[in-house]
Amino acid sequence: MASDSSRSFARSASDRIKSILAYWDRIRANRPMPMRTDFDPLDIPQHLSGILLLDVEGCDADGNGIYRYRVVGTEEVRNRGYNPTGRLVQEGCYGASLENALADYNFICQHRSFLYQPIEYRTERNLTVREQSILLPLSEDGENVTQILVYSHREADRPIPKKGGSFL
Repeated sequence: MASDSSRSFARSASDRIKSILAYWDRIRANRPMPMRTDFDPLDIPQHLSGILLLDVEGCDADGNGIYRYRVVGTEEVRNRGYNPTGRLVQEGCYGASLENALADYNFICQHRSFLYQPIEYRTERNLTVREQSILLPLSEDGENVTQILVYSHREADRPIPKKGGSFL
């Protein structure tokens, strides 16, 4: 399934994804995106373990965004096996593709809108992961994306079956 920046994904999104989008909508009011000061982690304690908060640190010479992990939820740390807080995304990305992640973050900055991302990938332990993520822009000045809030809801990991139906 492809990324979605419309509301059409709501039929298939998990309740947790819908809940965090509703919270973001509420705090942004009638603006394109909420201010960073509008976001209060105490409002969404049930989501904190699956959150990434990325700082947008500008652009490189090629015009691509520079993104750094500011906050990494406990579930995100567990999935990676380490805590990437303080690292650039290029040093701590975990998932299907660094290139796709950077393209998604660039989309958020350019369009100042959310992006829903259902993905499936294999881990280093040869498990298939199905995950739903929503990327939400935050701003310090109301105009430019200065942080990206990412929430991921991961389904249970599944082993990859060998030929004949047994598992690795």
